[in-house]
Amino acid sequence: MAASEEHDSPTEEPQPVVEEEETKTFKDLGVTDVLCEACDQLGWTKPTKIQIEAIPLALQGRDIIGLAETGSGKTGAFALPILNALLETPQRLFALVLTPTRELAFQISEQFEALGSSIGVQSAVIVGGIDSMSQSLALAKKPHIIIATPGRLIDHLENTKGFNLRALKYLVMDEADRILNMDFETEVDKILKVIPRDRKTFLFSATMTKKVQKLQRAALKNPVKCAVSSKYQTVEKLQQYYIFIPSKFKDTYLVYILNELAGNSFMIFCSTCNNTQRTALLLRNLGFTAIPLHGQMSQSKRLGSLNKFKAKARSILLATDVASRGLDIPHVDVVVNFDIPTHSKDYIHRVGRTARAGRSGKAITFVTQYDVELFQRIEHLIGKKLPVFPTQDDEVMMLTERVTEAQRFARMELREHGEKKKRSREDARDNDDTEGAIGVRNKVAGGKMKKRKGR
Repeated sequence: MAASEEHDSPTEEPQPVVEEEETKTFKDLGVTDVLCEACDQLGWTKPTKIQIEAIPLALQGRDIIGLAETGSGKTGAFALPILNALLETPQRLFALVLTPTRELAFQISEQFEALGSSIGVQSAVIVGGIDSMSQSLALAKKPHIIIATPGRLIDHLENTKGFNLRALKYLVMDEADRILNMDFETEVDKILKVIPRDRKTFLFSATMTKKVQKLQRAALKNPVKCAVSSKYQTVEKLQQYYIFIPSKFKDTYLVYILNELAGNSFMIFCSTCNNTQRTALLLRNLGFTAIPLHGQMSQSKRLGSLNKFKAKARSILLATDVASRGLDIPHVDVVVNFDIPTHSKDYIHRVGRTARAGRSGKAITFVTQYDVELFQRIEHLIGKKLPVFPTQDDEVMMLTERVTEAQRFARMELREHGEKKKRSREDARDNDDTEGAIGVRNKVAGGKMKKRKGR
């Protein structure tokens, strides 16, 4: 109890806590011994800033609004207090975590399982794109913790017999700004109506928007704000650059950068699913190990892509903004904004994929003649002018011929795939994304074989 008493004074304004940061351990924050051991096993030696601020308050039973940059240990800041409370009063369907994307849901679930492995915590992931029958069975077993995207959860609340959240004690909304921006507002309202008023609510978000403030008034009682960064921030160890180029040479410059920084792992952000796919094919034709991740891929393909990248079997992940939030892929060395983000706040999340947890990283943004205004907005938002990434233009132009050839191949493959898709609409449900992995590799391999024969 002593730990929580120490923290009674700074409840209203928890800034002073940060100064004692060096000496803090999870035990000092009031986390029980079992969970402290679990943290040691995960290699969490000392708590991050947001954890130092949020955990003691959460253990006192306060509602919390956590504002912290991406990669700052937000998951731990809500997982530890929830597991701590679960140990004191064990019950099923204890906590619900809402997330905007499916990938983030799986990631949070992994952390809960890892932290709670020694105490036998069971969690269920309820997201779209996966068979709902198996999810209903998982819910029938009444897990302690449910991690869900709002749409599919509503589906189960309405259609799965015997499933309700009337006994819920904790509600967490992670990346709350994104949940609301993705027009999940009506779903969130429905969920708030069917869960008990008497609960603890944690709201976590990297950016505070008007919608989040509105939600805070609706869902939280007398909350404490734990802000680690009030200004929109990108991590200090992140080196950010831009390149100003004509839009028709974007592909060529991308290939140049991948060659220049070879040996690093890359995450390349595109604005559309189609462009992600096209660029992935283009890079594969040039012999890079690129893998796409976007909204038109089936859930199993998405997780497959992500796992290959995490396991370092592929060094380049091409993604739409699906992947820009909350995904903790520890080894991204370089983030490339191939298409500039239209919402400047998305820039913060995209570049937050690198330089995580104290490591350093690079972010390079492509600015074409059409993106100048958007780029100025980003600079204004993060409050600094970005330097130019040094390139040798004559070297870049030497690549033009090869890149043009590869573009042609990529376009042909996309077109072939489009026609195949039309022909096999009936089977589309099974393999709506053949190019995601198998088809392209066969084609590329096939192409090589033919050449060899020709020789």
